[in-house]
Amino acid sequence: MTSGTWSDSIPGIGTFFVGIDVAPGRYRCDDGKGGWWVRFTGPGGGDPVGSWPLPSGPTEIEISPTDFAFETHVGTYWRRIAPARAPGDGPVAEPRPVADPTLRAELDTLVARRRPLLWLAPLTVLGLGLVGSPLLGSLWLLALGMLAVLVALGTPSVSLDLRRARELDRRRDRYLTPDDFDGPGRALLARVQAAVDAVRDSEVNREGLLDTVDNAVTLPRQEWEIAQVLARQSKLRGEQEEMAGAADLPELTAALRPLREKLDISVEAVTRRVEALERYADRARAADDALRAHRHLEALAEKAHEYDELLADTVRDDLALPAIERLTEQSDALVRTLRARLAQAAEAGDELPPPQSEPESR
Repeated sequence: MTSGTWSDSIPGIGTFFVGIDVAPGRYRCDDGKGGWWVRFTGPGGGDPVGSWPLPSGPTEIEISPTDFAFETHVGTYWRRIAPARAPGDGPVAEPRPVADPTLRAELDTLVARRRPLLWLAPLTVLGLGLVGSPLLGSLWLLALGMLAVLVALGTPSVSLDLRRARELDRRRDRYLTPDDFDGPGRALLARVQAAVDAVRDSEVNREGLLDTVDNAVTLPRQEWEIAQVLARQSKLRGEQEEMAGAADLPELTAALRPLREKLDISVEAVTRRVEALERYADRARAADDALRAHRHLEALAEKAHEYDELLADTVRDDLALPAIERLTEQSDALVRTLRARLAQAAEAGDELPPPQSEPESR
């Protein structure tokens, strides 16, 4: 996939990490004939669930926020047709993994450097066939030629996926999984991700009525920074509970009290940041409602001439004028409402603290 933030499509061949390479949601490919896919639903890539061979025609797949990775081998690409299920559509899922937004581009660069070397394997096999053909005959050359084709088809995909997985494992400090958070941390992270998804998937954002470029950069950075804080808070909470349970001593309780107070202050601060994201999401939803209403009114306005003709044919012309004016006033009022809600959404986005400067690539 291309570097940067998530796109709404997945190439047909490869392994992609949820929360790093792809966003969760429902995806569709136009023709999965003879291909296959695997969802790695367990932590660290365990519990694979797959389908093979796929039938001819369109195929859909739901990538859950809790999935670790998605492996695919089809002749066409997948495109996202719907976001992940909302909590009200089923059981509340754990938050998805969160990664440093610069990690994906870094992995793509490392894998791209290795790609030309992979063609040495099929070329080597073919070279052995050419060298051995004078002694072993044309069948030997044909057999190794077919083997070279199979190696050329299979080696790049498998080798690059393994390379990417190894490089990802070496950068364990650059991404977080649900196991890195305790209960309160998971709850706050789920709220963050729900707000981020609501803004990113809103109609006003997709159509460029919000600052889509800024959202594409700022929202992943906000999610990563908040997740880092929540992971540290979860770790410190666990250590406090472990120490408090090890020895029930007044001196230990007194020593832990100021530490708990500092942790509480940190939790309050990050909660305010989460609430700012949620306000931004609420304003984006309100702007969506106004946009949909505005479109409905535009559709009605296109039909206005039919009503005008009906009024002209049945009543005096002066009765038609107030009806037209009311429709125009309603349209103008709704445009003002849409603009006001877009402005409110932009103001809510401005309330978010600026992301920290990006660290140097490691």
